Amino acid sequence: MAEQNVKYLSMLALPFAAAAFTASPVLADDDEIPFDEAHLFFELNNTDGDLGIHALIDGEPWKRLSIEDPGERKMLAVNVRGRLKRQGLTEFFFESAEPTFDELSPRHFFRRFPQGTYEIEGITLDYQELESETQVTHVMPSPPQAYINGQPMGLQCDDELPGYDAPEVTSPVTITWDAVTMSHPDPLGGGAGVQPPVSVDINNYEVVVEYEDENEFASVLGVKLPPSETSMTVPEELIELAEPGDAFKFEVLAREKSYNQTATESCFELAENN
Repeated sequence: MAEQNVKYLSMLALPFAAAAFTASPVLADDDEIPFDEAHLFFELNNTDGDLGIHALIDGEPWKRLSIEDPGERKMLAVNVRGRLKRQGLTEFFFESAEPTFDELSPRHFFRRFPQGTYEIEGITLDYQELESETQVTHVMPSPPQAYINGQPMGLQCDDELPGYDAPEVTSPVTITWDAVTMSHPDPLGGGAGVQPPVSVDINNYEVVVEYEDENEFASVLGVKLPPSETSMTVPEELIELAEPGDAFKFEVLAREKSYNQTATESCFELAENN
């Protein structure tokens, strides 16, 4: 989904495979405290062909945080200063730049982040040590195949570009998708080691629907659904914000239990006779 007044964790990546880091907090010794959450993962936007590395870390208030790769090379260091140091941080999220594949191929991107154990360490406000470990795997879910009121999702959502292809629909608007059960079918990129595709265990799906009015105010709806659900009806309150002919953008994201996630995005138009 495009970045508007509201930024979403995104939506995001590629027709290739990517990788994720599975967080399994463990104590390194009796004096260290595990983080409540310690996730490093890749997000693949299968539609736009871009990807990035993300992190979600949460736990006791801390003033220092670092991440080491499997070669024990530090890849992130955060030191909190001044008043914020006295307050401390708990939840910490970042997402990297997302270069397109012609700028940086998935194969080269994932060479930067090899499989193995990544270590996340921190220092609490009272100088206790925090530590968790995550395991990276080069397995990405297959991109979800989505439909709008039974119509296949469009391919081009920028009406200023050739090939614009937004299905026209009337309310109620229901987004459905095929259940994701296998890893990404493309043997290139980050999934080069997964051939043939393997089964994946989906943790949840996420659906994001966005409408931008003439004042460029973005109304965004994001819903997380269990793996047993493969459809969502867009609330009428959101549909009623638009005029006939207006377009909505949407994304369907499949998140594997490793936190590895693949998204597809598209759009639909409100029919004139709605």
